[in-house]
Amino acid sequence: MMKRTFPLFTLLVLTVSVRAWDYEGHRMVNQLALAALPADFPAFVREPANADRIAFLAGEPDRWRNVPDGVIKQSGGSWTDHFCDLEQLPNAGLDPAKVPSFRFDFILQFAAGRATHLDKFPIIDPTKDTDHTAEWPGFAPWAITEYYQRLKSGFAYLKVLEELGTPDEVANARANLVYVMGVMGHYVGDCAQPLHTTVHHNGWVGANPNGYTTWQGFHSWIDGGFVAKAGIKLADVAPGIVPAQPLVLVKQADGRDPFFVQAMNYLIEQNKLVEPLYALEKKGIFKAEVAATSTEAQDFIKARFRTGGQMLASIWVTAWKNAEDDKFLRASLIKRATKNTP
Repeated sequence: MMKRTFPLFTLLVLTVSVRAWDYEGHRMVNQLALAALPADFPAFVREPANADRIAFLAGEPDRWRNVPDGVIKQSGGSWTDHFCDLEQLPNAGLDPAKVPSFRFDFILQFAAGRATHLDKFPIIDPTKDTDHTAEWPGFAPWAITEYYQRLKSGFAYLKVLEELGTPDEVANARANLVYVMGVMGHYVGDCAQPLHTTVHHNGWVGANPNGYTTWQGFHSWIDGGFVAKAGIKLADVAPGIVPAQPLVLVKQADGRDPFFVQAMNYLIEQNKLVEPLYALEKKGIFKAEVAATSTEAQDFIKARFRTGGQMLASIWVTAWKNAEDDKFLRASLIKRATKNTP
């Protein structure tokens, strides 16, 4: 294979840890989601300060990862929530389309399956696993589902506060929603990048009959190096955005959460693009020297940004549409109002 040579900018990009999309890319996904919101979506979200904060918060989970302490790598959102290597699930005897929607149920099933099929998993070097996460496939669809539930809760209590709360309470509830909307966008954006759904996340591993790249800088190059070199901006991607529709949530006969099924299906669809992405790399269209003129490569990346933005907007709309009245809060506020009545 021909030796790769890259400009200094690219080499600097490759020194950072693997993460889906650089900050500008994640910010773009959240901005695309904002652009896709229907006209009747709560207007406070579009206020300039709130829209800017939602965009800024797209990078928050990566900032958490910059803390050197190993324990934080296991905290919700800090590392394993950014991806899910779907090929590991059948290796543990699990069907990605049928795994449980409860995170801890899945953890127990996967741990048992992994222990039973150790021959299908690489040996873990404890000296390289200081955060004790190497045995896990990643929990991205569970993280996205949990953020959806938080968002739905936020809209539920905002509705009650707008009717019975104080102006300060309404302002705080809206601020909470802005925060959740912004942070959750990171994980949805992560999973629009196919390399966050696969064991081949940083170069092809294992049997490689098609001769795909094994370059361990591939992930970082797709995330940020190529995007920057090609000069892809929000204005280049936004024209393809359409008004978001709520996701169709179908009651599952096996009792799984309907939204989780949608989240997992989202990852499964992106995973189908893993080999096509490697095939495009083999074709040479992602090389640094052609980045600015490679329409095929740019179109692939732009489509991933749009997919992330559209899915994120649909999740926001679904949470808003499906938020039920917070009955406990309503009863508390009515009790408060009655107590304060002369």
